[in-house]
Amino acid sequence: MMPLVIGIDIGTSGARAVAMRPDFSLAGHSAVPLDRFGRNPRDPAVWWSAVGAALTELLSGIDRAAVRAIAIDGTSGTLLPVDKAGRPLAEPLMYNDKVADGDILAAIAREAPAASAAHGPTSGLAKAMRFQSLPGIAMVLHQADWIAGNFSGHFDVSDENNALKTGYDVEARRWPDWIAAAGMRMELLPRVVEPGDVTGALTAAAAELFGLPRDVAVVAGTTDGCASFLATGAAAIGDGVTALGSSLTIKILSNRPISAPRFGIYSHRLGNAWLAGGASNSGGKVLAQHFPLARIIELSAVIDPTTTTGLDYYPLPAIGERFPIADPALPPRLAPRPVADADYLKAMFEGVAAIEALGYDRLAELGAPALTSVRSVGGGAANPTWTAIRQRKLGVDFLPALSDEAAAGTARLALMGASKAGLL
Repeated sequence: MMPLVIGIDIGTSGARAVAMRPDFSLAGHSAVPLDRFGRNPRDPAVWWSAVGAALTELLSGIDRAAVRAIAIDGTSGTLLPVDKAGRPLAEPLMYNDKVADGDILAAIAREAPAASAAHGPTSGLAKAMRFQSLPGIAMVLHQADWIAGNFSGHFDVSDENNALKTGYDVEARRWPDWIAAAGMRMELLPRVVEPGDVTGALTAAAAELFGLPRDVAVVAGTTDGCASFLATGAAAIGDGVTALGSSLTIKILSNRPISAPRFGIYSHRLGNAWLAGGASNSGGKVLAQHFPLARIIELSAVIDPTTTTGLDYYPLPAIGERFPIADPALPPRLAPRPVADADYLKAMFEGVAAIEALGYDRLAELGAPALTSVRSVGGGAANPTWTAIRQRKLGVDFLPALSDEAAAGTARLALMGASKAGLL
């Protein structure tokens, strides 16, 4: 019997699950929307119902007895307070929710090192400090921690990736003393392990609910962003992943941590490597301001990607850029406009490709390794003309992404944990 592991991704709109073999091939996948289970996407009961439905659907198509481990990823920076039994005590604060308490933000700004990812109103630490005075509180957990706790019964453990924005020191591998100095009750913070470490096994209730063996390992997961990177198959130092969605995000696997608060850059630890990256305001959104998708596809078919327009565009949807240029007043540069629509679109393709190249160069300036390969995900990755322009600009190998499902990246962590535990 071929052993299987399961990766689960709980996102902003739904839950997804995949079953993976030891050779990284997928044996099955499922997806369900959150709104099937309630109108409030912040409700942990809705999260758990969606996860349960996705897992049940997945298990209906595979051999349940073959499952060896399970891991979960969640949205980075989503936190909730729980009691000793893991019951939520208040509505969670989501990844993009802002803490408005000026005293909390000032305390973190005063005590946190400049390079810490805990700065700002959306930080996990600010949210934890908001929750810490609730009656009956026993722990503040990240979204993935709480879902994993429903499988293992352990509501006191997190992983290094989710803990980063809550102030965890990934280099020293501990909660730093400055967190207490900022006013956070340290006993409310979970113990932290590496992504891919086994944190427990299924409870009897979870095993019965899903018809799984009791010895299925629950493995520490990660954030949705890290999971998406892992899903592509990128695993060597210098491997890059570009996400071409409404915005442009680049990430590279580094042999050292990279930190540049000015550009919003910090590093997640993945074993002995580091995942660093940045996000530009450029990307598909600016293209959509000028052409509908059908027109982009039509024009792309007549563009010659082997030649250049000679135009120097910096496509932005509005004034302001964060990376690779940190300038809130940077204006879009989309002139002069060629007469032909195809040339105009081509110049925008070139401009975004130039920003992508500048982004990887910026990471190298900050200490990241030279880019050796790129895997691409997101809607823009499906455009072969744009891909050819990007490849010519970057001058490195473009490799296929093995998957664009975050759940597949989390399944890789489940495989790691199962292997460590001798379950494969």
